[in-house]
Amino acid sequence: MSKIVWITGASSGIGEALAYEYFKAGDKLIISGRNRDELFRVKGNCQNSFNVHVLAFDLSETETLLNKAEDAIKIFGKIDILINSGGVSQRALALETSLTTEQKIMDTNFWGTTVLSKAVLPLMIKSGGGQIVVVSSLVGKFGTKFRSAYSASKHALHGYFDSLRSEVYDKNIDITIVCPGFIKTNVSINALTASGKKQETMDDAQANGMSAKECAGEIIKAISAKKEEVYIGGGETKAVLLKRFFPKLFSKKIREAKVI
Repeated sequence: MSKIVWITGASSGIGEALAYEYFKAGDKLIISGRNRDELFRVKGNCQNSFNVHVLAFDLSETETLLNKAEDAIKIFGKIDILINSGGVSQRALALETSLTTEQKIMDTNFWGTTVLSKAVLPLMIKSGGGQIVVVSSLVGKFGTKFRSAYSASKHALHGYFDSLRSEVYDKNIDITIVCPGFIKTNVSINALTASGKKQETMDDAQANGMSAKECAGEIIKAISAKKEEVYIGGGETKAVLLKRFFPKLFSKKIREAKVI
């Protein structure tokens, strides 16, 4: 039976790859992001795409998101799976980053995800259940240089959605938090520098990372299995365990690591 899947951040990277995989599975899609033209490109890549609907908006414009959620719900009448894949990264030292830039990162990554999720939850509950998927990051589990606000926004997602999971567990609502490592996408190209401008270059680790298609496949497996949390990537995923069991050694390693 086909599902109705709403994917944010669907104009590129992991979100785009997820859109193709769900479309191939016969599901009905709502794809969202800031770039309307790119969203229509993604839609165009889906043959017979009448079941793919474009809904463009900016996650950082939180005051508009409740209306956008209402628009999304009206398209098919319900949402079975909301995949919060939209977000923005950071490549700047904390002391050099403007508060405006930090606020935009928090608005996009944390508040955008939170507002949309809360907006669709009542209908999911009324419809008998659903699934909220939050694409976090490995730096939602630990911090690195040049990622202070980004890491904070991802840590906040873990705290919020772990708490929410415990509140809605008896309402047939599943919450899956996904923590990708180095995935070959434009995330570092679009990452914000201290002034709020895009970095415009790709990090070496990103360029050599797992493909977005492979990452999407692993995410879909986790969603289907209704996992609570999953780490996706290469050897960098081991840092989660290193941080947990050997925190002092982790601190030394992360100071020495090349993260851009």
